[in-house]
Amino acid sequence: MIKVGIVGGTGYAGVELLRILAQHPQAELAVITSRKEIGTPVAELFPSLRGRVALAFSDPAAPGLAGCDVVFLATPNGVAMGQAKPLLQCGARVIDISADFRLRDVGDWERWYGTRHAAPELVPQAVYGLPEIHRNQIREARLVANPGCYPTSVQLGFLPLIEAGVVDLRHLIADAKSGVSGAGRKAEMHLLFSEASDNFMAYGVPGHRHWPEIRQGLEASAGGPVGLTFVPHLAPMIRGIHATLYARITGEADFQKLFEQRYRGEPFVDVLPPGAHPDTRSVRASNVCRIAVHRPHGGDTLVVLSVIDNLVKGAAGQAVQNMNIMFGLPETLGLEQLPVLP
Repeated sequence: MIKVGIVGGTGYAGVELLRILAQHPQAELAVITSRKEIGTPVAELFPSLRGRVALAFSDPAAPGLAGCDVVFLATPNGVAMGQAKPLLQCGARVIDISADFRLRDVGDWERWYGTRHAAPELVPQAVYGLPEIHRNQIREARLVANPGCYPTSVQLGFLPLIEAGVVDLRHLIADAKSGVSGAGRKAEMHLLFSEASDNFMAYGVPGHRHWPEIRQGLEASAGGPVGLTFVPHLAPMIRGIHATLYARITGEADFQKLFEQRYRGEPFVDVLPPGAHPDTRSVRASNVCRIAVHRPHGGDTLVVLSVIDNLVKGAAGQAVQNMNIMFGLPETLGLEQLPVLP
C-alpha cells in the first residue's frame, strides 16, 4: 500500500483527490491537512465522503507528512514551492497540483505569478506530469509538476499535429471554455451564481498564466518556437473544459489516422470517429480526454475539439495517474470510473 498525504484538502482539487484515492485499492490515506479546518472530520465538511474517509484535517506543520510515500500538494499557487523541499528531504515523492514547478524558466514564472520563487533549485528536478509525453521520466521522478487544466486539453489536442510537422507553428489558436470550478473553491464576485449563471465571457485575453505553460510544452514537442493565441472563457457550468483548436495545414496527411495512431494504447485519450463533436458531460468525473478532428469545407484549416473534466484529467485524476506511474502500478488503477450522466 502507498501511504498518501494531501496538503490543502479543502479545495475542489483536494476533495477530488479524496474521492479518487478513497476508492484506490493501493492507496492508504494517511494525512490530510488544512490550516483553517484543523481537527474537523473530513466527512463533516464533505458529507459525500461519509463512510469512506475517517480522517480529520490536521495542521500542515504536523510531523505526519514526513512518513508518507507520496504527498500531493493541492495548494494555491505560491504555497507548494515552500513545502516541497522538506518533504523531498524526508524521502517522500511529491506531486504538485499547483503551478509552482511547471515553468522551466524561473524568471518567466515570477513574471506571470507576481512573486519570488522560493525553491528555484528544485525547478530543474521537476518532471512535467503529462503522461502522454513524459511517461518514462515520470517513472523515476521525485517531484512531478502536474499540468494545468487548460494546458492538458490544449496540448493533447495539438500534439499529434506538431509532432508530425503538418501545421503552421506560427499561428496556432486555442479557444477554450471552462466551468467555474476551474477558478477554485473561493468566494469571488464573478463566481457567484447570479454572476456566472446564464452568462458567458472571455477573460485573460491580453495574457493568461496558462499561456506560457502551453507554449513551453508545444515548443518542446516542436523543437523550436511556436506562435500561440490562447483565449480562455468562463462558461456557466460547474466542471469541464472544451478547447476548440485551430491550425493552418502545411502538409497533407490522413489527420484522423494521425491522431488515432498517436494515441493508440493511451488509456485516457479517446479519439472519436470522423464527424464527432465531443461534449463536456461525456467526460464528467472521469480521467478521459476525448478528441475529434475536423477539416471544415475541406479547406486549409484543421479544427480539433478536445474535452476534459478540469478537476480530474485536468487536476486530481491526472495526479493519481502520475502516482500510479511513479510507483509502478497499472496506470488506470483507481481511475476507471465512468463519466457521470446527466
